[in-house]
Parts: sequence; structure tokens; C-alpha cells
Amino acid sequence: MRITVTVDGVSYSDEVEPRTLLVHHLRERLGKTGTVVGCDTSNCGACTVHLDGHSVKSCSVLAVQADGREVTTVEGLARDGRLHPVQQAFHDNHALQCGFCTPGMVMQAVDLLADDPDPDEDAVRRGLEGNLCRCTGYQNIVRAVRDAARRMSPGAGPDAERVDEQAVLGRAPLHAGGGE
Repeated sequence: MRITVTVDGVSYSDEVEPRTLLVHHLRERLGKTGTVVGCDTSNCGACTVHLDGHSVKSCSVLAVQADGREVTTVEGLARDGRLHPVQQAFHDNHALQCGFCTPGMVMQAVDLLADDPDPDEDAVRRGLEGNLCRCTGYQNIVRAVRDAARRMSPGAGPDAERVDEQAVLGRAPLHAGGGE
């Protein structure tokens, strides 16, 4: 069956078997290996991508179901050589260990923040409960999502992100005036 799907802003047309899972199509046909195969049963969330702007576990979606639709993978989040604020927050808050779950966790976090731009800790934990991490205790992941929410809040443009980077590096930000 012929499908046309837009992945990370690029349109692809391809022949697929009707039973091909979206995760396999992304990885094997389109080379989008940032989307990982974890359990193949939709239990772990490692394969999470966005389908028309909403998170889905791509091991539970057929490639033919994506025909005519838009898919965003973790590889499509960065813009102009800069990580997406959620990706940057995961990096800055050490919200990964082995990294296997990170692509799906990041994609789910982006969707969560689209629905709830200022989640408290409980809301983050509920929003990520379909994504498993076997390495961490989730504390740094929760911290990263809340940090990303702050970075993405209105008025928190590049200048706010630069100040945050300085704080992470242990440097005091430079302030204009005040004799500094």
C-alpha cells in the first residue's frame, strides 16, 4: 500500500505492508533511529512520537494509519542547531542515565507541556506514567520537565536560557548596572 507521511517536516512517499508498525517504518525505511523499539507492546513508551501534534506510542500505530498525517520524532525537535527546551532541560538536569528511554520521555514531556504549561510535580509524574525508565528514580526527569516548563513560559526567551546555563555552570550571571 502506498502512503505519504510528513516526518519532521519532510514528506515521504513509500510502499508499505499494511501490517508494518510506524516505529519500524520510521527506523527501517526512513532512518529515524532516534525513535527506539523498547517492548513492542506499548508498555514502555520508548517509541513515543507525535502524530499530528499528539504523543502516540509508535509500536501501537500502523504506518498506514499515518498516511496523510504529520509525524514528529525526537530528531525533529531541535531547530537551527539548538536543542528544544525540553531536550536542553534533560541535558542540564542529568535526566538520563543509559539514554534508552530518553527519546520517548522527551516526546511525552513536550506533549505534556503543550497541555499543561506549568505542571506541578504530581502532574509531571502522572503525565509521564506511561513512559518507563529502569535506570533512574525519575527525580531528575521530573526536575527537567519542570525546568523546561519554566524555560518555555512566556517571556523566557533566549536571554533567560543563557542565565540558566550560567547558573548550571556555577557562574553568576552578569547584571547591567549596580557596580558589577
